[in-house]
Amino acid sequence: MLGAGLEVSPICLGIVRDPRVVSAAFDAGINFFFVTTDLHWPLYEPLRRGLADLLARGGAIRDQIVVAACSYLTQPEFLGAPFIETLHAVPGLDRLDVMVAGGAYGHEIDRRWQAYAASREVGVLGIRAVGASFHDRPAAAGFLARDALDVAFVRYNARHPGAEHEVFPHLPANRRALLYAFKTAHLQLRAEHAAQLGLDDEYWIPSVTDLYRFALSRAELDGCLISLAEVGHVAALHDALAEGPLSDDEDHHVRQLINAVYPRPAE
Repeated sequence: MLGAGLEVSPICLGIVRDPRVVSAAFDAGINFFFVTTDLHWPLYEPLRRGLADLLARGGAIRDQIVVAACSYLTQPEFLGAPFIETLHAVPGLDRLDVMVAGGAYGHEIDRRWQAYAASREVGVLGIRAVGASFHDRPAAAGFLARDALDVAFVRYNARHPGAEHEVFPHLPANRRALLYAFKTAHLQLRAEHAAQLGLDDEYWIPSVTDLYRFALSRAELDGCLISLAEVGHVAALHDALAEGPLSDDEDHHVRQLINAVYPRPAE
């Protein structure tokens, strides 16, 4: 449960290439959507169009989805305008559900957070929950410990597992906030990588969906913010998640292979 009674799927859908992915995702049980209000605005155009198409079905669909809008502006006096513009850009959206402070860092988030908390208090634009997307994991841990957030997004994948020691061990036992990972499949593995490493055709090369399973294997995570390019990827994701978490051996395999293919300092 997110914030004031918002039920959300463990998959939160962000950037898509085809607007039809949005409706396909909804039909597959995904009801949580993440849209920018400023940074990367053009990349989110297919998602906005897809949301408009989904909402055009009518009925009670608006009450069945949760839309998180994220702004990367840090000046509190300018925080409202991007959210208003986003609301107007999607016909039928009517309200925003979650206000997210994007690119949050410890040296600035406290000042910005005051405006977000005030917006939640009075329900500006329909807001019922607030959160932050952290590029500063210690700051994420601090805010989660304070229990001020409704949702937090942190980077976590096999090459950047820093949350395992900077965030996960510091989570409150009875935390209210949901914790979602992003950049979970940022470093993909392909068949040519096996060839480069001299591996035969029987060697398991984890797919993108396996990388989502890697993240969702962590009990500390409530879900993942992901990008789906094509309608067919929705079914592939559904089938992969039905397999459940990775085994310990599979987890170890993914880490080793990622580190071999992308030999650079991990975070």
